[in-house]
Amino acid sequence: MNVSVVLFTSDLRLHDHPALRAARDGSAALVPLFVRDDAVAAAGFTAPNRMAFLADCLADLDAGLRERGGRLVVRSGDVVAQVCKVVAEADADEVHMAAGVSAYARRREERLRTALEGEGCRFHVHDAVITALAPGAVTPSGSDHFAVFTPYFRRWSQEPLRNAVAAPRAIRVPDGVGSEVIPSRTGPSGLSPGLARGGEREGRQRLTAWLRAGITSYDDGRDDLPGDATSRLSPHLHFGTLSPVELVHRARAAGGPGAEAFVRQLAWRDFHHQVLAARPDAAVADYRTKHDRWRSGRTAREDIRAWKEGRTGYPVVDAAMRQLRHEGWMHNRARLLAAGFLTKTLYVDWRIGARHFLDLLVDGDVANNQLNWQWMAGTGTDSRPGRVLNPVTQAKRYDPDGEYVRRWVPELAGLAGGAVHEPWKLQGLERAAYDYPDPVVELSDGLARFRAARDRG
Repeated sequence: MNVSVVLFTSDLRLHDHPALRAARDGSAALVPLFVRDDAVAAAGFTAPNRMAFLADCLADLDAGLRERGGRLVVRSGDVVAQVCKVVAEADADEVHMAAGVSAYARRREERLRTALEGEGCRFHVHDAVITALAPGAVTPSGSDHFAVFTPYFRRWSQEPLRNAVAAPRAIRVPDGVGSEVIPSRTGPSGLSPGLARGGEREGRQRLTAWLRAGITSYDDGRDDLPGDATSRLSPHLHFGTLSPVELVHRARAAGGPGAEAFVRQLAWRDFHHQVLAARPDAAVADYRTKHDRWRSGRTAREDIRAWKEGRTGYPVVDAAMRQLRHEGWMHNRARLLAAGFLTKTLYVDWRIGARHFLDLLVDGDVANNQLNWQWMAGTGTDSRPGRVLNPVTQAKRYDPDGEYVRRWVPELAGLAGGAVHEPWKLQGLERAAYDYPDPVVELSDGLARFRAARDRG
């Protein structure tokens, strides 16, 4: 009896899963396997919010498999050792998995290939499972990747995507392959109180609701901070409970400016993945160095603490940081403002901010998180590396009545309208009535420091 193993990683779904489909079609039985990889924990990526969301995803994946006659096998330890053990227990002929882009993912694939082929087991890595278009599928003349989004998007839009594949109707798991207990959301401590639930069912329900009622207004409303008109699908894309290929197809079928803007955001996600695939060191090093002498350590300690706690004295930045802590998620426009403030107004190393985001974000993923931080720090792919977003101007544009700020900075709830964005303008007893800090730095001073530092570099 031919037996296959499907190793799930960031693709925790049954719908539109080419690796799962190939394994199901080519074998009489298969083992759906997820390994709780020791290396991920050792690298510090087991943030509580993501571990809780992951637990939801694994429980839902197991439930979906059981509805089809199968089950999820969960193991812990070294991923290569555990895959080889399962292959031996199931007497499997081949292993299927989705291609990754990070340096670690690529090392994992090479280790698996070497170990499995040494045991006479075939190893198949499938592209366009975690991204809509595989990194390297389109490249500019004379380079292995696009360094600017616009020409990438032009080529990306012209490239045909594979068709989405249906979820398997039946799955048979061979006897004799044991599993650990599926982890529970209640296991991790320190969760954000407003953390969303994970799993493919949850993701597909959210997608259906978004396509029905949200996508048409996305182009006009995606930067509206209080309106919260974004899809909130990023955690499901990160864990792969939704397929980016299916999302592009369904958005294009819906049509209209909102769908086009949404597809563009999915292309940004692919863009960052192809950059990281070509330049894996961009996860920790400047993509385009400006030779910054970032403030860090003792000289910036209090500013960093104020930023993390949402006590910078700039209400829109503080609202963003408090939303992050409460939900494990942050509005995209708010992410830009929070990151820009830390790197360019406070002139703090982007890696400090990126690490804090990864500690809390449920959708925290190396490609998107690190490269978006680099974009805002001016060390990444932004063609205007010196751009500075003024948090007050941005707040007045995207939160004109102050609703977003009052939602997350309740100590300023007594300030009406747009006045909430500049509480330092209050005088005397009126100012003393609000338990809210003065700005950690004047915007003009922060801008002058940043420009002087960049000019010096």
